Amino acid sequence: MNPRRAAWAYLSQAALGPCAPLVELVAAVGPEDAARAVRQADLPEVLRSRTAARRDLDTAERDLAAVERLGGRLLTPDDDDWPAWKLLAFDAMDQRRDRECAPPLALWVLGSRSLTELTERAVAVVGTRAATGYGEHVTTQFVDDLAGEGWTVVSGAAYGVDGAAHRAALAAGAPTVAVLACGVDRAYPAGHARLLREIAREGAVLSEYPPGTAPARHRFLARNRLVAGLSDAVLVVEAGARSGARNTAVWAAGLGRPVLAVPGPVTSASSVGCHRMIRDGEAVLASRAADVSVAAGPIRAGESEGGPARPLDGLSHKAAVVYEAFPASGSVGVRQLSEDSGLPVEAVRGALPVLELEGLVGSDETGWFRRG
Repeated sequence: MNPRRAAWAYLSQAALGPCAPLVELVAAVGPEDAARAVRQADLPEVLRSRTAARRDLDTAERDLAAVERLGGRLLTPDDDDWPAWKLLAFDAMDQRRDRECAPPLALWVLGSRSLTELTERAVAVVGTRAATGYGEHVTTQFVDDLAGEGWTVVSGAAYGVDGAAHRAALAAGAPTVAVLACGVDRAYPAGHARLLREIAREGAVLSEYPPGTAPARHRFLARNRLVAGLSDAVLVVEAGARSGARNTAVWAAGLGRPVLAVPGPVTSASSVGCHRMIRDGEAVLASRAADVSVAAGPIRAGESEGGPARPLDGLSHKAAVVYEAFPASGSVGVRQLSEDSGLPVEAVRGALPVLELEGLVGSDETGWFRRG
């Protein structure tokens, strides 16, 4: 068993959810030294008390074997498809005031597709479990249109609006991502066991909680921050006066993600939360998928409203951003491209061969340069 991966798995079990001090420790000393410090309780008081109850539970080997049997994997910041770009938004939040606003330490994932690619252009579609016929119909209509525009749909796999969003994405042949509040080895809710298998086949089912973790109310609230964080915008279709969907919207606002809400009949209790969010300026009214697309991001390279083809048409957003970071003339190094594009070094390295194959850039002993 790889010691570094085992350390990540151990820390995931020790933290069992968002833990900003532990994320900070790992960033400072690495996972293996952090795991050693947790086991020995050689920690600042805030982290010692946070991990005291679980530091003697080392189930790393069992957990890694369990997720492997399911055809899944443990995804960590060491991996190329770790969604670092999306999770950067957590760094801008005040983690001293709310220690649950931390990014995930690691993610347990079912599905073979790259999570970075799945969430590169993603919209969260959430809402009440007690969805009405209107809510399910509107969800299907929005998701079908969003899928046609190339958006991945992220949701929480719950009954009601969440389930309708996942099913509509699958029916449209689009990828979808389900974020769970329990271990990925548990089908929750049980009635969605088959749906979760389909999601894993076409997209991803993921959780920050290791295999065997049972669902709990506080885990659903923590899960909501990942639904928001992995998306470019959050669409609330139906929400009651007290709704987990509104909690997702609050997280989205804190992370700088646009929030939209669909209005419903004024007599519907299932739309009270949406109406309140729109009234109080917490969400923008959405009446069609185009409203969501505009809020989530402008038309980017590779997307065209007509007209002649452009050199960047067909490129992923990441590759287009790297290309546009090149100076008009002269050579540049990978690190400078990373700084100018705002993308991690590993993302730049991944995009450069694509750009070279397209004939857009070249390289020599002085570095990388733009062609033409």
